[in-house]
Amino acid sequence: MLPRVKIFFENGALGKVATSADGVLGIMCTGVAVSTTFSLATAYTLFGIAGLATLGITSTNNPAIYKIIVDFYKVAGEGTEVWLMAFPDTVKLSDMVDIADATKAKAFINAANGRLRGLVLSRTPAVGYTPTITNGLDADVALAITNAQVLAAWSQTSKFAPVFVAIEGYAYSGTASALADLTTMSNNSVCVLIGDNAVNTKKAAMGVLAGRIASIPVQRNIGRVRDGALLTTAFIVDKAVELADVESIHNKGYITFRTFIGRSGYFFSDDPMATLPTDDYSSLTARRTIDKAYRIAYQTMLDNLLDEVPVTGEGKLQVPLITSWQTDVEKDIAAQMTALGELSADATDPNDKGVICFIDPDQNIVSTSRLDVRVRVRPFGYPRYIDVYLGFQVAS
Repeated sequence: MLPRVKIFFENGALGKVATSADGVLGIMCTGVAVSTTFSLATAYTLFGIAGLATLGITSTNNPAIYKIIVDFYKVAGEGTEVWLMAFPDTVKLSDMVDIADATKAKAFINAANGRLRGLVLSRTPAVGYTPTITNGLDADVALAITNAQVLAAWSQTSKFAPVFVAIEGYAYSGTASALADLTTMSNNSVCVLIGDNAVNTKKAAMGVLAGRIASIPVQRNIGRVRDGALLTTAFIVDKAVELADVESIHNKGYITFRTFIGRSGYFFSDDPMATLPTDDYSSLTARRTIDKAYRIAYQTMLDNLLDEVPVTGEGKLQVPLITSWQTDVEKDIAAQMTALGELSADATDPNDKGVICFIDPDQNIVSTSRLDVRVRVRPFGYPRYIDVYLGFQVAS
C-alpha cells in the first residue's frame, strides 16, 4: 500500500430527525461534433456565452447544449467558469457516470485535474426515442443515480476530489405518486431535478440549476428566497408549476420549482440529496460544505505525509506537535471557510472558529504508521418550517 493521507466522511453527528473554484461544475450532455471546433468526449472550459461561438455551437446545430449553457450564464453571470463534455445522443445518463467506462465522467474528472466540484447531467435522445417509464421517470434515471453515487465515491477515495452529481429527471410522467422515494435511499452525493423553464420538454432546467450552484457559496441553499426568483416561467411537464403537485414531488426527495404567494417568479423548492433525511449529508448545502472541508483538510495534512516526526518513549506523537497539527487544520479551514461565512461560528465565543480538529495522543505511530485525525465543522441551520402565531393586542 502506498503511503497516503486518507479522509473518511463520518455520519450521524448532526442527530438529524426523520465565484470561486467552489462553484466550478462540469456539464455532461449529448450533442453533435462541429467541424474542427467542437469534438465529442472532449473536455472544454467556458467563461461566457461567447465560448459557444468559439466552439461553433449554435441553437441550430446543438440546441440542447446551447440552451443549457445560455441558461447557466443567465443565472451564474458572464465570467463564471464551467466545463463542458458532450456525447452522442445514444449515450444514456447512466453511461455518462459509469466508472467502468474511462472515456466519460472519469475522463472528465481527470481532464479537470480535480477542479470540478460537481457534475450536471442532461440528455437529449435522438428524435423518435420512446422512454421506458419506470417509477415516473425514464428507467435509466434510476441506474444513473446508482452509478453516480459509485462515481462520487471513486472520485473521493481515488482522486481525493469529492464531487456531487445532479441528474436530469428525464421524461417525468406527471404523476408524483409514481415516483421512487429518494428519501429512502443512501445516495448522498446525488440529487435529481424535475421541472423545466420550457413547457412539455421531458427535460429539466439543468442549466438553471448549475448556474444557481455556481453563483452561490457552498453553505447557501439554492432555494433561498432572499436571493429572489430564478425564472419568470417554469413548468412541470405541460403544467405551470403552480398547477402541478410540487409538494408531492418535493416529499419524494426531488429538487423542483415552486412559487410563493406575494412573490413573482419561480424558486427552487429545496436542495435534497437522494438519501435518508437523517443522513448528515441529505442536503446539497451539507454535501458542498463537507466536500470543501475535505479538500482543505487533505491539502493541510498532505504536507505531513512521510515527514519525520518526534515521538515519545512509547512511540506516540509528542503533544506540541499534535497541537501544531490541530492548529494548522483549524486555521486553514477557518481561513478558507469560516472567514467567508461558510461555517457557523458562535458569535458569543471569540475563540470559536466553527471547526475543531482532534488528534488522540494515545496513538503509537511507530508501530502502526497510522494516524487518526478527527475534524468537525459546524454547518448553518436552515429554517424550513416557520410558524408564526398572529393575534390582536388589546389593553389589559
